[in-house]
Amino acid sequence: MRPKITVVGLGPGGVDLLSQTTSDLLRSAATSFLRTAQHPASAAFPGIPTFDRHYEDAATFEEVYERIVVDLVAAAQVVSSDGGSVVYAVPGSPLVAERTVELLRADPRVDLDVVPAMSFLDLAWARLGVDPVAMGVRLVDGTRFVEEAAGERGPLLVAQCWSSGVVSDVKLAIGDAEPPHELVVTVLHHLGLPDETVVTVPWYEVDRGVVPDHLTSLWLPELAAPVASELSALDELVRRLRRDCPWDRQQTHASLTRHLLEESYEVIDAIDSLVAASDADAQQRASAHLEEELGDVLFQVFIHSRLAAEEGRFTIADVARGLHEKLVSRHPHVFGDVAAHDAATVVANWEQIKKAEKGRESVTDGIPGALPALALSVKLQRKAAGVAGMSAPSLGAIRARASALIDALGTEVPPASETAVPSTSSEKLRRAGALLWVVADLVRRSGVEPEDALRAAARQFADEIRDAEARQAN
Repeated sequence: MRPKITVVGLGPGGVDLLSQTTSDLLRSAATSFLRTAQHPASAAFPGIPTFDRHYEDAATFEEVYERIVVDLVAAAQVVSSDGGSVVYAVPGSPLVAERTVELLRADPRVDLDVVPAMSFLDLAWARLGVDPVAMGVRLVDGTRFVEEAAGERGPLLVAQCWSSGVVSDVKLAIGDAEPPHELVVTVLHHLGLPDETVVTVPWYEVDRGVVPDHLTSLWLPELAAPVASELSALDELVRRLRRDCPWDRQQTHASLTRHLLEESYEVIDAIDSLVAASDADAQQRASAHLEEELGDVLFQVFIHSRLAAEEGRFTIADVARGLHEKLVSRHPHVFGDVAAHDAATVVANWEQIKKAEKGRESVTDGIPGALPALALSVKLQRKAAGVAGMSAPSLGAIRARASALIDALGTEVPPASETAVPSTSSEKLRRAGALLWVVADLVRRSGVEPEDALRAAARQFADEIRDAEARQAN
């Protein structure tokens, strides 16, 4: 027979809410453990060892739970030789939000016996005066609120709000979905204890009323449609357009290419307008314009994904999931143990990770050949900076090279005309390309983005043309 572990619950609060069955099992067991002493009812069992040391040593909660399971299984294997078993007590109910119980259930080395206990949920429903089944309440882990509450409109009971950091993360997530001043929340703190607090406050005060700990939960009766709901509605809209609109129905990946390019350039124009906005009204108009243009690009993402879904290739969910995984893997300084103290290190790490992921032999592999020439040049120059053996010339050498190339192009300039035929001389083409290359490199290394600089110069020249036209009209 496999070793046996019996899991009991300490209930949601003090000793008065502790079941007699749990108390008897813990006191009669030859080997017993408490997951933590940080629970009011644990004071009734002062001699029973806890796993609090793992909370101090482990880097993540998941690691804590995994270490607890390892210790429990090892203890059960030892006592099973004498026909004994291990009793393991967890806060609240072992059937509600208890990760170690999930891990033990999945462990083939032991048999598990779970004894029901009173949960904090029973006290929460009583204090809130709600029937969770009738209202369709969703229980959400505060530490995973962004993922678990996506697409939900409430009501939500958010548990595991054990720190100000967790509450802050929930607050930020809600802030994206609904103006904070319109939202109220009920804070449930230390239910069943003498210092119990149940208070309803505006959302902006949620982290001011109490100092959250492992006995703190939040009640959100209703939310506006969060981000996931809006994106789901957009996906359904695009699906209907493909079905019912003749224009959308005839589109292909290839036919949409020019639209994606045009919408991308319109986003850049909107960003330029926002940067140039000089007063609050102009900034508001420019911001609304940028929002609209970003929506047009987002439509392109969704319709391309819809086409792929119709072909059985991938869906918008696959796109989002793949992007999420890529961003995590390429930010080891955020999600791993790699150190990166400046942006240059982040870029260098990104390039090496991407090169390894794609199985590429060169950092130039994968650069789109259809990029505008100036953008392509600058991208290659930046790539070269991270390649060993590629020595960058000094700024003085670049200036000298630019001067020599200007002289080499000659002094004869053909008359300006829209119909003038560009020179087909391969030598002149090579020299002109080299000149533009070194100028782009010189501008880039001076700290200015060449594309932005040339675009600004073009806008200024366009203004000069309009001024000249106005003078001529007058």
